[in-house]
Amino acid sequence: MPSTSALSLDPATRRASIDIRNPAFYRDPLATYAALHAESPAFFWEEQQKWFFAGYDQVNGLLRDRRFGRQILHVASREELGLPEPKAHLQDFDRLEAYSLLELEPPAHTRLRTLVNRAFVSRQIEQLKPEIAALAHSLIDGFEKDGEVELLKAYAEIIPVTVIARMLGVSVDMGPKLLDWSHRMVRMYMFNPSLETELDANKASAEFADYLKSIIDWKRDNPSDDLLTHMIATEKDGERLSDDELISTAVLLLNAGHEATVHQLGNAVHALLKTGTSIETAFASDLATERTIEECMRYAAPLHVFQRYALSDLELEDGIALKKGDKIGLILGAANVDPQKFSDPLTFRPDRNEGAHVSFGAGLHFCIGAPLARLELKLSLPILFERLPGLRFRNEPQIKDSYHFHGLDQLELAW
Repeated sequence: MPSTSALSLDPATRRASIDIRNPAFYRDPLATYAALHAESPAFFWEEQQKWFFAGYDQVNGLLRDRRFGRQILHVASREELGLPEPKAHLQDFDRLEAYSLLELEPPAHTRLRTLVNRAFVSRQIEQLKPEIAALAHSLIDGFEKDGEVELLKAYAEIIPVTVIARMLGVSVDMGPKLLDWSHRMVRMYMFNPSLETELDANKASAEFADYLKSIIDWKRDNPSDDLLTHMIATEKDGERLSDDELISTAVLLLNAGHEATVHQLGNAVHALLKTGTSIETAFASDLATERTIEECMRYAAPLHVFQRYALSDLELEDGIALKKGDKIGLILGAANVDPQKFSDPLTFRPDRNEGAHVSFGAGLHFCIGAPLARLELKLSLPILFERLPGLRFRNEPQIKDSYHFHGLDQLELAW
């Protein structure tokens, strides 16, 4: 029975135990993923009591498989599936989730995504280049003379939240409060959140929704050239977004628009410095920069797991039988290091050109903000290294004790 210090796996039954609180796992999940790839890329995770998939072709295929969905209650009742009633203390959090683009299935998803998508196509995002570059330079101006910085709070957090707030038409001065609400809400997506986490996430959800409701009411009378005004005014087939849909979409864009990018920016700097990568080579041209960014997202993805419901009773090709309503886990971080897809996958190679990673998902729910995230990384990383030659770790980076997010608590640098 192969094992690492965090993993115990029986290949014959494909049953695995993974200790997500073991530092050997959350600090370096890639080592555990390598063991899974070697023995059983599809496995039943005992602690989670569901099937998980780690192979690139499996994950990529299941993300696109319309037999699975982000929702289940549009095709079955709670009673039919034996699901518990919603928790009363999560009412405000659940209300935001109920209208979230991330959770919806067609036709509701199609309608909502069509209304939002226009702001996130590449040609629209490209117009933000000067603004993002200017913001990166101004932040570095503020700490360059110090010779040291904690990069997450001084740089990585500020860029994405400022950009998405400006796009939506929300006051940039609200940045710290938006970050606070977001951090408290996304803790709900960790495995097995505590009651304290649930209560706090619900409180943050209520405060966030109340704030956005007041902004939306004001913008109805004072329209301007921003995404929130666009979403308020745009119709599709004679329908407009309801207040609940507007609020949920704005919350999703603010949360997803910075939470993952913060961690990706920190993870990328960590990877580049830890592997001793030649910065001059990594950012030598636009093509080199693009490949470096994609390799950072493959090797050091911030979000490692998406989950899906089986929308009917079905059997997968490898003999795994699922009942309607069963949940499965798709490990994006593992798919990105599948040796069947990527050569020498645990090696960070900035010039790698072996096809797409799945850090943005795939299929219907492919990340709507991917062009924005890529542009923010493409600008903020080279500017950082160009402005601060000799950048190095001041202290050992602190990796978050959390799964299925993978990121840093602290990144202290010096130059």
